[in-house]
Amino acid sequence: MTIQPANNKDINELANLETSIFDKLNFPISKASFRYHIKRNLILKYVDEGEILGYILVLTSFKIPRIYSLGVSLQARGKGVGAALLGDICSKFKNLRLEVRKDNIGAIKLYEKFEFKNKKLIRAYYDDGMDAIEMVRT
Repeated sequence: MTIQPANNKDINELANLETSIFDKLNFPISKASFRYHIKRNLILKYVDEGEILGYILVLTSFKIPRIYSLGVSLQARGKGVGAALLGDICSKFKNLRLEVRKDNIGAIKLYEKFEFKNKKLIRAYYDDGMDAIEMVRT
């Protein structure tokens, strides 16, 4: 198992992982967007036996870096992949922020383990009308 920065060779695998995790209502990140973020922001990938099992995308141009996406393959969920990626990012940035679906209890509990606190509720943030919780780590 390794965590390392993603590169252009990973774009197809990242895009395939993305579409397997997120439904089309949530507008999965496109190949073009992954290419853009690899150049301008930080994407870390979690690789085990040559396969990308998860990734985390952090927008680094903000005063407080924003976790834009954290994705873990369905077969790797519950095995510490998300925690490993989040722990790596938290070791690189003291302050972070993110938005998470109000109904994503597993993700919220994971973020709380890494000292993220609820900042505010954002009504109807997602296209399906679901609220988001903005969380911050300071």
